[in-house]
Amino acid sequence: MRDLRLAVIGAGPAGIYAADIVTQEHPGAHVDLIERLPAPFELVRYGVAPDHPRIKEIVKALQRVVRRDRIRFVGNVSYGVDLKLDDLRRYYDAVVFATGAMADRPLDIPGIDLPGSYGAADFVSWYAGHPDVPRDWPLEAREVAVIGAGNVALDIARMLAKPADEQLGTEIADNVYQGLKLNQATDVHVFARRGPAQIKFTPMELRELSHSPAVDVIVHPEGFEIDEASQAAINASKGTRLVVDTLLKYVEAEPTGAPHRIHIHLCHAPVEVLGDGRVEGLRTEVTQLQGDGTVKGTGEYVDTPVQAVYRAVGYLSSHLPEIPFDHHAGVITNDRGRVLDLDGVPLPGLYVTGWVKRGPIGLIGHTKSDAAETIASLLADLDTLPQPEIRDPQGILEHLTARGATVIDSNGWSRLDAHEIALGAAAGRERIKIVPREDMISVANG
Repeated sequence: MRDLRLAVIGAGPAGIYAADIVTQEHPGAHVDLIERLPAPFELVRYGVAPDHPRIKEIVKALQRVVRRDRIRFVGNVSYGVDLKLDDLRRYYDAVVFATGAMADRPLDIPGIDLPGSYGAADFVSWYAGHPDVPRDWPLEAREVAVIGAGNVALDIARMLAKPADEQLGTEIADNVYQGLKLNQATDVHVFARRGPAQIKFTPMELRELSHSPAVDVIVHPEGFEIDEASQAAINASKGTRLVVDTLLKYVEAEPTGAPHRIHIHLCHAPVEVLGDGRVEGLRTEVTQLQGDGTVKGTGEYVDTPVQAVYRAVGYLSSHLPEIPFDHHAGVITNDRGRVLDLDGVPLPGLYVTGWVKRGPIGLIGHTKSDAAETIASLLADLDTLPQPEIRDPQGILEHLTARGATVIDSNGWSRLDAHEIALGAAAGRERIKIVPREDMISVANG
């Protein structure tokens, strides 16, 4: 194979795994990780709650890849703003898009747009210290509804119920800590459409709900149904069995009288957000399992008084300029990672990996096998791809500088990383994350 200059758009886990695999499998591969933020690790840094240090351990492995000799970080550069597709083709043999999914999937029910109704992605970005979201978040609601049956819903419930001072050992940003100290929530209600064997919680996330002595977890027995399909799912999956067992323990547990409560309601489908001018409640329809893993409505409705609603019904990828996009599925149209045009024909040199390739499903580690498939397609095509006009690695940096972009390179990220760690060490913490983009750039540039 000829040498390869590869641009990976997006320096989250999907993009970094792609860079890792291609540099291991092809000794002549050199990769630029082009990231719109001044720091790498997108989903891990900005999509995981600060009190998940075990999940954030993956950063150490990703960091080793980013620091590899044939991989270069090119941060604070946005595709579609600082670079267009013709630019990438001019400087690279191939491009892998790994831009993830950071928008909220809509929920089409009456009242969902009332003030006090929020998308999960926006709230997660706030408490994870994303530089491009507002610094404050309204947390006056005493009773809150969270719609969803996945780990993001659990993260939101835990962050709303857990006292802010319990976060002080984490890398929580100062503005987030100050915001959570003002949080008024005492009761957080999580609503799942289906039963205990169909929800998408992972066992560890579910168990973590009860780790705070200030929080009681209450699983309401109504809706705790195990039908034939549920039992088959339990028998087939250890993870499902552990989730159901944990839920059952919560059902049977006596409340301790803790000041905060997380309520889990199974077999409740949201049908309307209630309120006159702002959120005042959530109406759900009681559902019934059908024996095949699906549910149907029973015609029985329950109104739960709440002053805020968070929808955690899934993430959605965003359309990238000049790249074919399946708006129904929310992915870049592709075949085994090869980007396809509107006629289903592969576009030479364009590839995709991660959630923008297959949808926002699976855990972070699942993106590694996904990247392996994409890189296999790329390497199989390499000798047939058009040659870039400019192969000098400095060419793209000169182009970006001429465009007025302020590039954060690998050395800049190292300075920012060291600074955050030093801030944390001074406070007896592992890290304190810098939030404002301008401050991140200032530190990175020395």
